[in-house]
Amino acid sequence: MEPSPRRVLLKLSGEILAGQAKIGIDPGSLERVADEIVAGAAAGTQVGIVIGGGNIIRGTTAAGEALDRVTADNMGMLGTVINALALQGALEHRGLSTRVLSAIEMRVLTEPYIRRRAVRHLEKGRVVILAAGTGHPYFTTDTAAVLRAIEIGADVLLKATKVDGVFTDDPKLNPAATRYDSLSYFEAIDRRLNVMDMTAFTMGMDNRLPLVVFNVTVPGNLLRALRGESVGTRVAVEV
Repeated sequence: MEPSPRRVLLKLSGEILAGQAKIGIDPGSLERVADEIVAGAAAGTQVGIVIGGGNIIRGTTAAGEALDRVTADNMGMLGTVINALALQGALEHRGLSTRVLSAIEMRVLTEPYIRRRAVRHLEKGRVVILAAGTGHPYFTTDTAAVLRAIEIGADVLLKATKVDGVFTDDPKLNPAATRYDSLSYFEAIDRRLNVMDMTAFTMGMDNRLPLVVFNVTVPGNLLRALRGESVGTRVAVEV
C-alpha cells in the first residue's frame, strides 16, 4: 500500500508578494513564489494556502477615527481575495490546477469555503487557495491558517516569513540573537517568543499541529519546506 500524499498548509503573508515595494503586487516576487509552489506540488505534495492582505490593506492599521475595526477588518479580508486571485493566475499560467475558496461568498470570483470541498480539491491534486481569512473580523490570517490547517487535516503548517525562523530575541534589534532549530509550543510560550498571535498559537498547540517558520525570501526555501526538508524553525508539542 502506497503512503498517503503529504498535505501542507502554507501561510503566506501579503507582504511577500509586494517585494521591495512593500505595497501592491510585485510581478517578480509573485512569479518566484509561484515557481516554487509548482515545483513542490509536482513532487506530490498536496498544497493548501492561506494568504494575507497586508500589501493592500491591514485591518488593524486601517482602523481608527475614519474606520471602525469591523469595517477595516472586512476590507483587509477583501485584500486577501485580490492576492489569492493573483496567485491563482500565476499558478495556472504555469499549468497548475487551482481553486480559490473564500470564507466570504463571492461566487462570480471564487468558490465558497466548504471543508469537504477543499479536501476533495486537494485529493484531486489541485492547489487550494483559502481567501478572506476566517470570514470574521478580529481574527488574524495566522488564526485562519491554523484553523484551516486543522480542518483539512494538514500534516504541518508552513509559516512563510521574512526571517530565518524563531530567534531567542529580535535579530533586527539584537545581533547576538540565535535561531532555534526546533522548540516546543510550551518553550515558546514560556520564553515569550512571538511566533504568532496567541489565539492562533494556542489553537495549534491544543491540536498538536506542527509548525515550521522559515524565510521565504531565500530562493529555494519554499520548495524545501514543501518537500519536508529541514528549513527554519520547527515548533511542535514535543521535540
